[in-house]
Amino acid sequence: MLLNKINPYLSLGFLSLSLTFAAQGQTLRDPTLPSQTYQSEAVANTQQSLVLNSVINGASSYAVINNKIMKVGDSVQGVRIVSIGKSHVSLSDGRKLQLFQSVTQR
Repeated sequence: MLLNKINPYLSLGFLSLSLTFAAQGQTLRDPTLPSQTYQSEAVANTQQSLVLNSVINGASSYAVINNKIMKVGDSVQGVRIVSIGKSHVSLSDGRKLQLFQSVTQR
């Protein structure tokens, strides 16, 4: 007789606990994910910076900039490629992209 009265209360308690945990689970964030500001900064940096990945010299010279194959006259982010050398690319805005720039600047 006593068990019949406790069962509804126990089931109601378990139900309220499970709803509480479900509500908290939706607001929790995965701690291994980078923050929102980090992601937006990374996207902004990749859109503004140009990286010379490699240069291919031969009868026609090609440059790989931001992982895209380019030749003289092509435009990347609104800037035209003026010339392609052995280890650099000259741009129409006066910039010169160097291979391994991050290593040589140390």
